[in-house]
Amino acid sequence: MSPAVDLLVVGGGINGVGIARDAAGRGLSVLLVEKNDLGGATSSASSKLIHGGLRYLEQFEFRLVAEALREREILLNAAPHLVRPMRFVMPHVPELRPAWLIRIGLLLYDYLARRDALLPSTAVDLTRPPYGHALEKSLRRGFMYSDCWVDDSRLVISTARAAAQLGAQIRTRTACSGMRRSGASWIATLQNADGICEEISVRAVVNAAGPWALRFLTDAVHIDVPYRLRLVQGSHIVVPKLYAGDHAFILQNNDRRVVFAYPYHDAYTLVGTTDVEIKGSIENCRPSATEVDYLCAAVNRYFCRKVAASDVVHAYAGIRPLFDDGAGNPSQVTRDYALRIAGERTEAPLLSVFGGKITTYRALAEQVMETLSHWFPDMGVRWTATAPLDGGDCGSAGFSPWLAEIHRAYDWLPKTELDTLARRHGSNLPTVLGDARSVEDLGVAFGAGLYAREVDYLVKNEWAVTAEDVLWRRTKCGLHFSPDQQAALRQYLKAS
Repeated sequence: MSPAVDLLVVGGGINGVGIARDAAGRGLSVLLVEKNDLGGATSSASSKLIHGGLRYLEQFEFRLVAEALREREILLNAAPHLVRPMRFVMPHVPELRPAWLIRIGLLLYDYLARRDALLPSTAVDLTRPPYGHALEKSLRRGFMYSDCWVDDSRLVISTARAAAQLGAQIRTRTACSGMRRSGASWIATLQNADGICEEISVRAVVNAAGPWALRFLTDAVHIDVPYRLRLVQGSHIVVPKLYAGDHAFILQNNDRRVVFAYPYHDAYTLVGTTDVEIKGSIENCRPSATEVDYLCAAVNRYFCRKVAASDVVHAYAGIRPLFDDGAGNPSQVTRDYALRIAGERTEAPLLSVFGGKITTYRALAEQVMETLSHWFPDMGVRWTATAPLDGGDCGSAGFSPWLAEIHRAYDWLPKTELDTLARRHGSNLPTVLGDARSVEDLGVAFGAGLYAREVDYLVKNEWAVTAEDVLWRRTKCGLHFSPDQQAALRQYLKAS
């Protein structure tokens, strides 16, 4: 059996789709398989930040921070509809970290970054508006710096679409259930949602299964693994809006961890995250009551408005597959990534990706391809650092002028709904709306600005299958949908 494709990527999270995009752009034939939905696990359950990781400076992770800060700028340019600048306010609590230490850290953070679009750090007076009005009055001073917010699950979709446009095959609801070597290639057994299996020959395999990476190696490939992952759960809660403004807060805790709080879908504040090592099953992970209480306590220490578990309108958790570096505290385990190849360099490679973070996924993909260049000496050169993602080509003037033009072109659509659609789809928005000239042309209104025309687009162009795919990963309308609205969407998808 001759190889059907050059590269098989197992796992449709942010690392997997990033690798597929990079490889396809270098001229390789690529097949990506994902056992569930794209971004269905950790990559849609992140803190939704593109950031350098200010706290990693305390762990002397200077290379990781510098790389992440460089990637922050690249992603801001590549996907301006999905990535946007955000100012972060850190109230100063003297007994936790001295002001001089924070200031030095922020100066170093600024120094390591290339800030074409982001403002530098500064001190801030919390006794004056607008930053301190919602905080406890004892908090009188603080610091402010820049990072970015991202729609994480849509970043996965944007990257996957970019890979597909370059020729990569993207198969969701398809598991790689077995692999065996055959000469200078691998024979992979693929199983779809109906249980139908097929075998395919590939020249190289990348294991980007995230929390399931070791399980894939042991169960599907049947090899002994000499290294370990630390599976760390990070939980988040969504509560009614705690403060006005579009800035975020970074809250210091007594355990020296930090918790973020930032605006989320107009009426809410998102708070996260925790670091809890998971020893048991990682299927269907959910925030524990202890984690919810921990995050509520962080809010209550700093904000005038107090919250309890009963105020949480939504909560989610993701599993970080961290490469085990021997650290005792889960919060101290490196967020850097590790690449490992099974077998001899003369054999067909099986490269596994361990660790990483959403901010550095493009750089990780680039490093994967450089590592595989030994087996693909004729592949193309690095290219993704200056290329827009799907939907990110919003013109040389930038996102704001593009959005103003969109408002003029579609003045019949309510501004808030149009803004949301533009943020979701970027330069693909005209394709989504098609020939519609009125709200009525968009078809059934399911709620929260979600219409049948967009749902049809998501199914046809973005691999959406279920209502959960649509409500929680292609959009975040699930936050606003009633049970009856969810049922109506399910029925529509079933009938389509």
